[in-house]
Amino acid sequence: MASSSKTSPEATAVPDSGTKGSTLPDPAPRSTVGTTIPPLQSRIPKLESRRRKAAEPSNPLPVPETPPAPPLPDLSSLTFKRPTRRILSPADHELFLASPTYNLILSFIFRLSESVADKPISSVPQDSLSPTVNHILSILSDIETTLQDSPPSDQGGSRFGNKTFRIFLDKLKSKSPQWHSSFPQPPPQSSIPEIQTYLFHSFGNRARIDYGSGHELNFFMYLLTLTQLGLISPTSDFPALVLHVFPKYLTVMRQIQLTYYLEPAGSHGVWGLDDYQFLPFLFGASQLLHHPYITPRSIHQELTLEESSQDFIYLNQVAFVNSTKTVKGLRWHSPMLDDISSSKNWSKIEAGMRRMFVSEVLKKLPVMQHFLFGSLIPAVEGMSEMAPKENEDEDEELEGDIEVFDDTEGKRHVHQQSVGWGDCCGIKVPSSLAAAEEMRKRGLGGQPLRRIPFD
Repeated sequence: MASSSKTSPEATAVPDSGTKGSTLPDPAPRSTVGTTIPPLQSRIPKLESRRRKAAEPSNPLPVPETPPAPPLPDLSSLTFKRPTRRILSPADHELFLASPTYNLILSFIFRLSESVADKPISSVPQDSLSPTVNHILSILSDIETTLQDSPPSDQGGSRFGNKTFRIFLDKLKSKSPQWHSSFPQPPPQSSIPEIQTYLFHSFGNRARIDYGSGHELNFFMYLLTLTQLGLISPTSDFPALVLHVFPKYLTVMRQIQLTYYLEPAGSHGVWGLDDYQFLPFLFGASQLLHHPYITPRSIHQELTLEESSQDFIYLNQVAFVNSTKTVKGLRWHSPMLDDISSSKNWSKIEAGMRRMFVSEVLKKLPVMQHFLFGSLIPAVEGMSEMAPKENEDEDEELEGDIEVFDDTEGKRHVHQQSVGWGDCCGIKVPSSLAAAEEMRKRGLGGQPLRRIPFD
């Protein structure tokens, strides 16, 4: 059988170019059936500028704004009463977050922060303080003296809370009427039981012997009640409250923590911002907003902390945290503070602290379930009320008192007040300050901080 005479163009023999008289045939076009060869331009990778693309916002949450300051209450229409807990369920918490009282607290804290923007402590001289501010400072000084007169009992080196703390609080309660009746402009006598309750709860919980950001908030609620009574002027006194009263409170609080080994209330431990305080970082970031040379990374420079910590609350708190740890370096004992120090500027840190105050304090049910409402800081209609017997023992939180509730994420909490948080929130932990203080008592406090082996 004869073979087919058809041949493909690729199979056609090409005569040798050296053959005499030969001619090269025109190459036949390639068949494009079933294949599509894109043009060369589309096969070359598109070159892009080395300029970085616009960065995505690192935090999509808006920065909480400062609500307008509400008018002062009409005192003639108020019936003063001893503050009690009213957030007894997640539903109560939601009512609070939508209430005018929430805006009142947010406005007060944020206006305090704004009042010290770019202001070191030395910018408000001691001799410029009002008589009311000076009297608050004298109360804190008397509390400091009372602390020195109430030494802790010997508990064999235990790093858990010392029960002598309860005796100390009882002494404060007995002195309180005199403190408040001797204000330069005394508050109404009937209001003293209400305002002094916030002061009692500013130094820790009597039954649990612990302290946290909720107690710190109570101190500012004490200052808020004095503002609501017209004893504190927002215009002239707010910077002094942050730059003089608050540092004095921090100094007293650190002594209390070191003396009685107050346990951290609901602490996240090494993964939290700080075991005890929050507001030093909000107010401190505001102080440093546009500082010409102290940057967020300056918290790693020992010389900067040494030279500037007396003028800037943020640096002072970092220096104190460093002094209470047994390992060296923020990245080991305070990784969150270390991470925050990589921010480009203090404005970002201040905005982040505003978000944290809302999300980690006001919106945290385990913190706000202990918040106290009276007439000057009122609860909203529809919130639960405690039984009369519970009201009588509110500041005691007697042993055996158990609370059961579900948080906003649907997690069940079972808290026995005498032993701190339940297993749902972590085990009872000793004070980190107690570890450093016990080392000092044993003569080990002068040794250099140990480094992590792979540092």
